[in-house]
Amino acid sequence: MKHYPGNLFVVAAPSGAGKSSLVKALMELDSQVTHSVSHTTRKPRGQEVHGREYFFITDSEFDRLIKQDAFLEWAHVHGHRYGTSKETIESKITDGHDVVLEIDFQGALQIKRVFPGVVMIFILPPSWEELKSRLERRGEDSPGVIQLRLQNAADEMAQASQFDFVIINEVFERALFDLKAVVHAQRLKYASQSRARAEIFHALNLN
Repeated sequence: MKHYPGNLFVVAAPSGAGKSSLVKALMELDSQVTHSVSHTTRKPRGQEVHGREYFFITDSEFDRLIKQDAFLEWAHVHGHRYGTSKETIESKITDGHDVVLEIDFQGALQIKRVFPGVVMIFILPPSWEELKSRLERRGEDSPGVIQLRLQNAADEMAQASQFDFVIINEVFERALFDLKAVVHAQRLKYASQSRARAEIFHALNLN
């Protein structure tokens, strides 16, 4: 297993649980954390911008990247495909950045097989009623799409036991505190510290 100076965090959740808001807030508070932009075949929603939230590409472009083995993982989610660039992730964590991926649980489990050291975090809503309310308040989907997202949420949340950490996003500030705590704790692990502060470990004859 190859060791990288940076850490890789994967955050998964059912649609509407608030993972994007939590990850955005984390990055605003922690300059060491960087976001990896995924590729998707779906169209932009609301104020989304190509290259910021996602790289919005065509099905044929996605097929080409699959053939080039360019994805660390990819999956079908809600009728569209999403993929994570292998080159982008390896470049960032090799440079010592902590990378946070917001992806579907299918992709998260694929990455876990490739990167045994990945930190897996699952975000849960406090209730079904709150999840439905958040999807409706978002105002981005039709009632039919919301119903599909709720149906998929049951399958997605059933995978939470395969993750290292579970955060319940009931009160946003508390959930953000929990997310920051997970990131900070990972940096304090022996393996992470020995990579990030190699000169100290060497001086203390620990390497």
